[in-house]
Amino acid sequence: MKPLTSYTCKLTDAKAKALEDYLRAHDYEFREVPYARFAAGKKDLNAVFYESGKLVLQGKGTQEFIEFVLEPEILQEARLGYEAVLNPELLVPRLGVDESGKGDFFGPLCVAGVYINEKVIKAWEDAGIRDSKNISSDKRIRELADLIRDTPGCVSTVVPIGNEAYNRLYIKMRSVNTLLAWGHARVIENLMGQKHRMNPPPVRAISDQFASNKETVAGALMSLGRSIELVQRHKAEEDLAVAAASILARNEFVTRLGKMEKQYEMEFPKGASAAVDKAAKEFVHRHGAENLGQVAKLHFRTALRAQGLPEPPKVEWRKRS
Repeated sequence: MKPLTSYTCKLTDAKAKALEDYLRAHDYEFREVPYARFAAGKKDLNAVFYESGKLVLQGKGTQEFIEFVLEPEILQEARLGYEAVLNPELLVPRLGVDESGKGDFFGPLCVAGVYINEKVIKAWEDAGIRDSKNISSDKRIRELADLIRDTPGCVSTVVPIGNEAYNRLYIKMRSVNTLLAWGHARVIENLMGQKHRMNPPPVRAISDQFASNKETVAGALMSLGRSIELVQRHKAEEDLAVAAASILARNEFVTRLGKMEKQYEMEFPKGASAAVDKAAKEFVHRHGAENLGQVAKLHFRTALRAQGLPEPPKVEWRKRS
C-alpha cells in the first residue's frame, strides 16, 4: 500500500496548541491560509489547522509525521489505520448532498449528490477529496470531479438551476432556503431513482443544515426521498460524501460560469463584491437591464445597484427569543 500523502482529523484546542508549538520549535515556515488558525510547512509536509477544528496534513512526509510526531507526541494515541474501528460510521453506505453558487450573484445554483460505500471510501483514501471551499484551484476541482464520477461503485447526480429558472422559482417561493430545500430534495430523489446501482443500499442522506428549521428540507422531500433517513447537520461537508458532492456542485458551477463568460464575452466574478457590482453595471450597459436575469440572481441588492434603482432599507436581524 502506498504511504499516505493526505490526512485529516479533528484536534482539541489544547492539542492544536501543542502541534503549533511543535511546528514552531522545529522551524516550520508559517503562512496565512483562509479560514485557518495556523498553517505551516516544510519540504515534504504541509499542515493546516482550520477554525473548524480540523487538521489537514498533505505531502510525501504525511505518514511519517503521523506515526512519529502527531500520534505519539500530540494525540498520544494510535489512530492511523484504525479510523474505521474507532468510528464505524465512516464506512456506512450513504448519500451526501451539497450546493454551489448560493452566494454568487452571477451564475446558476448547482446542487449535487453522491453515493459512497466502503469500496469507494477506500479508493479515495489518498485522493484529497475535501470540502470544495478548501480547494482554491478550479483545475484541481475539475480533476477531483472526474475522479469522483469515474470511481467504480460511486453514483452521482447534479441538478443545475440556471439563472432564468432560479429567478422564476425565487419569485414563486420567496425564499432562498425554500428554493435550496427543493434542490436538495430533487437531488436525493434523483439519486434514490438509481438505488439499483447502489450496493449496498444507502442507510441515510446527509446534507448541511442551512435552515434553522430542519423541516424546511424534510418537508420538501419527494416520494423516494422519504424512504431514507435524512441527517442535517452544520459543517456536513466534513463528511466524505458531502465533500464529494460539494466538489461536483462547484465544478458544475464553474463550468457553466465559464460558458456564460464566453457567450457574453465578459468576465463574471464569483461571489458578491465591488468587482461583481462593476461587472453587473457593465452587463446592463452592454446587454440591457432586461437581460440581467439571464446571468444573475435578481434578488441580490447588486441587481438594483446595477440598474441604478434604490435599495430598500436593510432590516436588522434579530434572533428569535
